[in-house]
Amino acid sequence: MSGAVTVGIIMGSRSDWDTMRHAAETLDALGVPHECKVVSAHRTPQRLYDYATGAVGRGLKVIIAGAGGAAHLPGMTASMTRLPVLGVPVESKALKGMDSLLSIVQMPGGIPVATLAIGKPGAINAGLLAASILATTDDALAERLDAWRARQTEAVVETVED
Repeated sequence: MSGAVTVGIIMGSRSDWDTMRHAAETLDALGVPHECKVVSAHRTPQRLYDYATGAVGRGLKVIIAGAGGAAHLPGMTASMTRLPVLGVPVESKALKGMDSLLSIVQMPGGIPVATLAIGKPGAINAGLLAASILATTDDALAERLDAWRARQTEAVVETVED
C-alpha cells in the first residue's frame, strides 16, 4: 500500500480491534492507504477533538469509527468534520451490540453517520463503503473494487451438491 493515507479507522478502545481489524484488512486487500488509532470519545476527548478537526488537513477523505456500548465516537467525530463518517457498532457483552447500533444510528438531523451492521460484517462493509466512496474519483481503485466484487461473485457456488 503506497500513497497518502486517505481513510482513518478509529475505535473507542484497543479491545475494539478484534472487530475493526476487518475494516483494515478489507482496505489492505483493495490497496487503500489507511491509519488505525484508538480515540475514545469519553476517555480521550481532546484526542478525539484533535483527530476529527485535523482530519481534512491531514488528507483523510473518509473516517470509519467503531464503538461499543454508548458508542458516541462516530457521532462526535461527525460533529467535528465534514468528512463522511462510517459508524461500526462493536458487539457488546451486555446487549450484543444492539446498544451500540441504536446509539450510532440515532443521530439528529444535520449530523450524518452512515451506520453499518454490528461487528465483523459491519467492519468489512465499512471498508468496502470507504473504498466505494474513494473510487468515485479514483479509477484505479474503482477497477480494484470491481475485481474484488467479481471474485466474490465467482466464489459463490451454484449448487448445494459436491
